[in-house]
Amino acid sequence: MGIELVIFISAILFGIFLYWRESNGNGAYRFLNKVVNSKELQMSANNPKGFVYKQSLLPRILFVVTLVLVAALIVEFLTPIAVFSSYNGVSAFASFAVGTLLGTYIAAFIITSSDVIEEQSESLEDKFDDVVEKGKDFFEDLKNKDNKAVEEAKKEIENTPESKMNEKSARDRLKDKGLM
Repeated sequence: MGIELVIFISAILFGIFLYWRESNGNGAYRFLNKVVNSKELQMSANNPKGFVYKQSLLPRILFVVTLVLVAALIVEFLTPIAVFSSYNGVSAFASFAVGTLLGTYIAAFIITSSDVIEEQSESLEDKFDDVVEKGKDFFEDLKNKDNKAVEEAKKEIENTPESKMNEKSARDRLKDKGLM
């Protein structure tokens, strides 16, 4: 189980590397396209599509499995490692194929998100500045509302009959009641 995990993680990294290389240039795909297709069916000069870059699921699976199968056949016949004659070899083959495919999708997500972040960076800065300004305005409004509420409460207290009664001293109030 440990070696399969190592194979799977290395396959993910291989898939990321494979996708990244094709995103920088698709020379091998263009060459194969020129060899296989006639002049009318060849891809345009500005088409960035590659074996895994900007491909849909089925062509990507087909390429990855074919690539891993060719590599496994080379390992089978040139080394004493038996890839297809044991369960462990077939399991390692499947792990490498699935890991490579997963790595290509992880790389696609990373490259796409970095492009989006790069395009939106200035607008994100503007939005962040707007949020900061709105936050400052909100805090100022809270401070002003608190001050207004305190002032209104003071006015209400001053206008109550009890507050007018409190203007006289206690001795004067007792004299008024006739208790002194």
